[in-house]
Amino acid sequence: MVVVGRIGAAHGVRGGVRVTSATQPPENILNYRPWLLKLAGGVREVSVASVRAHGDAFVAFFDGVPDREAAEGLKGAEIAVPRSALPALEAGQEYYWQDLIGLEVVDRRRGRLGTVSELIETGANDVLVVGDGGGRPVLIPFVGAVVTAVNLEAGRIEVDWQEPA
Repeated sequence: MVVVGRIGAAHGVRGGVRVTSATQPPENILNYRPWLLKLAGGVREVSVASVRAHGDAFVAFFDGVPDREAAEGLKGAEIAVPRSALPALEAGQEYYWQDLIGLEVVDRRRGRLGTVSELIETGANDVLVVGDGGGRPVLIPFVGAVVTAVNLEAGRIEVDWQEPA
């Protein structure tokens, strides 16, 4: 499964929920089905009755979610889709961001830096957020001059990174 969004607060009294997309562009989330909600109690497939744009997000209505109380129970759920629902990677692309989450990051001089917890799109380049479970996370530019290798099978990203002073 690949996470493509997140359920936010309930919207209105008829079971609507606010949806924040993690896709680029954001409206691409509407192209993928089925939606699988990752909740504390497990994964639940939902049938999307309707979705509409609402500000910088969307409002979605699901079959079987008739009112605000039911919608509030979905708050915080991640929206995932089967990997097979995603388009094939374009030439030159080797992985989705989701593939990088949880990979170990190793610097050629300093050794293990931690694991990737998320990626940030900055406009200039993407940034790996790497945590070691201790102090503040390390932000590493995801550019060829810094990232020397990505090995999904080994669960490892190799970098040559000198933190700015």
